[in-house]
Amino acid sequence: MSVDSAARPSLRPPPVGDAPQDRPVGASARRALVWSVPVLWTVALGLWGLSRQGSVWRDEAATWQVARRCTADIWHMLGNVDVVHGCYYLLMHTLFAAFGPGITTLRLPSVLATAVAAACVAVIGRRLAGGWAGLGGGMALALLPAVQFHLQEGRPYALVAAGAGVSTLLLVTALQGRVRRARWAAYGGIVLLCGLLNWLSLMILPAHAATLLWTRAGRAVWIRWAGASAAATACVLPLILFSRSQSAQVSWIPPLTWHMLIGPAVLLAVGGVGALVDRPRMGQLSVAAVGLPLLVVPHVGLIGLSLIQPLFLDRYILFSLLGLALLIGTLLGSAVRAVTSRSPRLSTWVVPVAVVAATAALLPQSLAKRSPASRVDDVLAVASEVRRLAQAGNAVLFIPSARRDTKSVSPDAFAGLRDIALAESPEESGTLKGVEAAPERIRTAMLTQERILLVTDAPEVARPVSAERDRTKTAVLEQHFTAVADEQVRGRRVTVYLRTTSPR
Repeated sequence: MSVDSAARPSLRPPPVGDAPQDRPVGASARRALVWSVPVLWTVALGLWGLSRQGSVWRDEAATWQVARRCTADIWHMLGNVDVVHGCYYLLMHTLFAAFGPGITTLRLPSVLATAVAAACVAVIGRRLAGGWAGLGGGMALALLPAVQFHLQEGRPYALVAAGAGVSTLLLVTALQGRVRRARWAAYGGIVLLCGLLNWLSLMILPAHAATLLWTRAGRAVWIRWAGASAAATACVLPLILFSRSQSAQVSWIPPLTWHMLIGPAVLLAVGGVGALVDRPRMGQLSVAAVGLPLLVVPHVGLIGLSLIQPLFLDRYILFSLLGLALLIGTLLGSAVRAVTSRSPRLSTWVVPVAVVAATAALLPQSLAKRSPASRVDDVLAVASEVRRLAQAGNAVLFIPSARRDTKSVSPDAFAGLRDIALAESPEESGTLKGVEAAPERIRTAMLTQERILLVTDAPEVARPVSAERDRTKTAVLEQHFTAVADEQVRGRRVTVYLRTTSPR
């Protein structure tokens, strides 16, 4: 029978170390340690190698170049491309204006957001399964490989994860009987902000609905949750509908295949073990009731959407890994209880030893993710090569035109070079890569040059040339020019061409 959560004291397990009525003086300090230690741990992991040896890859280059534009230019661009990231670009524009453009400004928001997510995992775990489960889950989050990747990424996915953590904590608070209108307003506001940062984050709502079903939440909770969720969804809906007109931007995502499901299957298996160890019961608020839907529902939802239109990228549902971290925390909490029954003194070492062992096991991967080689390319490294090879008055070409992001991020490196294919700059055209002239005009312009620098992808990451403009550039270079210098660095390539034939 469904009952109001406020009438179920069983849904409010006391934190480890807290007596039901008279809490010891140090209880507050111990509770603070449960979330503060994961926060400091996450920040430390985030600051470790934050610059990735001074590299910035193409996705972050989009953030960098848009954040440096004026607000009017950003709004102009959002009408044409990347409207799904508009809220994030405006946030980064504000931060760049306040602190100056730089790698630290670009990535530090993701570090701090992941720390917030870790704190939320720790608090939820402590409330539902005890202090060790909370501490273990909070520490585990930042060690997950996908989280380590986006922990130092100048993109919005870590911010969405933080919002997912806060909204889930607010939901748990409501289910523990602390139902207030202000909390539900905050819940709806956080879900709205996450939806504006990435509307696929709205898949957290069916995950939370599953938690409400599992715990047999009362009518009052359902009504307030539905109202907050509906309001947030209604506000995000215009963005969803408008972004459909820009769906060509994700046309590069490959169709879903069976091998792409191996990773999610492993994550779900680990989460399933954690849920079983938690011994979940219908009608009871537990880590399994919160963490398992948070992990499973977004994965199933994204797989379903990808059967209609290819969208399967794990970063879109990075927030689901908060559920995995919660369930890992339950495994660690159970291990502590098992050891406590035999050796209470040794039990305090279970979580620290597990964290150290996991850190050591993941160290090669952690080092790799802090290397420039962890990303497909580096726009700053190739800009340095352009600066070294360029001569005043030379022309420059980009294949494909999206490689113009190097110029947008490092305009000083291209000072004195003429972008002969460009008809409208990215700012003027309201795009990320600008608008290039017609193929014949590009051919004519190329044949008036003596020395051309070509910026393109390194062969190992380059895609076949398909655009007519790019085929024209390639054909003219092959027929009338000779390569005299060729440098490849971190996924990008700069080739210097000298003309060897006279124009017809």
